[in-house]
Parts: sequence; C-alpha cells; structure tokens
Amino acid sequence: MIRVSMMILAAAAVVGAQTNPVIGEQRKAYDALKQNLIKAAEKMPEADYSFKPTPEMQSFGERIAHIANQIGTCSAMTGERKQSPAQGKTSKADIVAALKASFDECDKAWESMNDKSAVEMMAGRGGQVSKLSTLIRNNMHDQEMYGYLSPYMRLKGVVPPTSDRN
Repeated sequence: MIRVSMMILAAAAVVGAQTNPVIGEQRKAYDALKQNLIKAAEKMPEADYSFKPTPEMQSFGERIAHIANQIGTCSAMTGERKQSPAQGKTSKADIVAALKASFDECDKAWESMNDKSAVEMMAGRGGQVSKLSTLIRNNMHDQEMYGYLSPYMRLKGVVPPTSDRN
C-alpha cells in the first residue's frame, strides 16, 4: 500500500513538474529536505532533544521547534498566518507533531502556486518578494538548520538521514 501511494505521489510530481517546470524543480528540492528534517526529528532519541553541543547553543529540540516556526510564512501564503504549535513545547512527540504541521502548511503553499503565480509579490523580510523567492528562502534556511542538526546527531551517535545507508 505504501509503495503504491509513493508511486502515485511520484507520478503526480512528474505531471506537476511538466506543467509548471519552475515550481516542479524547486518542489523536488523542498520535498527531499522535508523528508530529511522529519527523519532527523524522528531518529533523535527523546532523551537527546535537550542536548546542546555547547551551553550557549539551542538544544536539538529547540532547533526542530525553530524549523516548525516556518508555519507562519507558509500559512500566510495561503490564508491567515498561523502560530507555531511548537511554541513552548519540549517533548519530542509535541515538537515532531509541530514540525509535521508546519510542513503540511508549506505543502499547501507549494501546491497553491504555478509558474505564473510564483512571481506574484507579497510582503516579506526587507519588502516585497515573490512567492517563489519566499519558499526558496525558506528552503535555504531549512537546509542550514539541517546542517546544524547533523553534528548534534553525530555527537549523540545517531546517523543523519542523508548519511544513513539502511
């Protein structure tokens, strides 16, 4: 069942990429990053969510909660800006759920765009920016966060998703 669902999603992505090649290419990068971040959040043991490599750094859980804050940017693109459900949460279950909820909103933002609407302008940091630029910037930030998370995982003996061969 899972395999069939994955094939249907892959086929839908191919059709979407052909119809909207600019969005399709960027969406592939987003989908891969989303999967890596969710896997990282799920792989790290609950006990290590409070781990900080140095005292002044955010804990692993705080980093994941920070990523979940993207819900505001993504939800604003399709309706009303939502607050992060990760705010003030410390348990792995709550933080992972908030991360997934934020990606649900980002999925909606990606799905709401086509190559024409991608260049529509919206309020962003520093002024008006295109919708596509907003989501690409979000991806860049999330990729940076994954780069931070990987050493946290390695220091705790957990293999990051992009290095896991299992």
